[in-house]
Amino acid sequence: MFRISDLILVVVVFSSMGAGILFPEPTAIFHPYPVYFMMCLLFLSFLSIDLGSVYGVIGKRWRTVLWLSVLKMLILPVFVYLIFRMVYPSYALPALLITGISTGVVAPFISSLVGANGPLVLVLVVVSSLLVPFTLPALIKLLIARDIQISLTAMIRVLILVVFVPAVAVEISRRVVPGLLERLHRARFYISLVLFAVINLGVFSKYSLFFRQNPATILEALMVALVLAGLYLILGILAVYKAPPQDQLASVIGFGNMNNVLVIVFAAQFFGPLAPTLASVYMIPFFGLIFPMRAYRELLKKKSLDEKGES
Repeated sequence: MFRISDLILVVVVFSSMGAGILFPEPTAIFHPYPVYFMMCLLFLSFLSIDLGSVYGVIGKRWRTVLWLSVLKMLILPVFVYLIFRMVYPSYALPALLITGISTGVVAPFISSLVGANGPLVLVLVVVSSLLVPFTLPALIKLLIARDIQISLTAMIRVLILVVFVPAVAVEISRRVVPGLLERLHRARFYISLVLFAVINLGVFSKYSLFFRQNPATILEALMVALVLAGLYLILGILAVYKAPPQDQLASVIGFGNMNNVLVIVFAAQFFGPLAPTLASVYMIPFFGLIFPMRAYRELLKKKSLDEKGES
């Protein structure tokens, strides 16, 4: 179900994008801070993740975890990049970034809405978060080094700072100030809204002139985001087609419910405006994937009941 809080989040994301584009001078004060706001956002998101529960799942399902992790972090990003390189070159790099980023920390919540394998989704979140500081910069360097001169070390350093520091801070805080974490957890949605807004204000005010000169870019990026979401849905199912439905949905979530806000911050550090725009408008298919995943699960359930009835 699409909740009112989801609608509020989408409104905040797009209104803050618009404010950054329309009022670049007053919102320019946020230019230096998106990385730090992103760290705060991930800190709040990691509050709901219990790293201790991950080890058991990896021990029992290590082959599935390994297969989906390699697909998510290496094979799928290269596949998507090459497709866009052939058919829509200007979005090849943005598509690579959004495909190769880690699975989003809200993915376990999405799994509860569609009946996916929650523990498997949680493992994909943790594993991909640990890998992304190394896999994504390496893919960028390998695939586009001819076109963009960029420091591999600098990319790794930013991703380690943004991902690892909040995760470690949460684990330390659980032992030192558990009461504070409980209060933050209760208020995290409202705090997250503010962080989403200031991140977008800082990023999109930076590219205000570009968007004023290219007003159709946001709509164009939305169309690309919808195409990508369709690819993630199909490839996620095919990746573990013989597995139970809940594993297939977990695969789709691992591919399609990625940490798109991290792409906004990371891309703003190193690349132009298209990648942050694509990552921002992906907020719509991010939640929109819930509906085809539910429809697919109901289709499989109906098919199973029909087969039992015939036998």
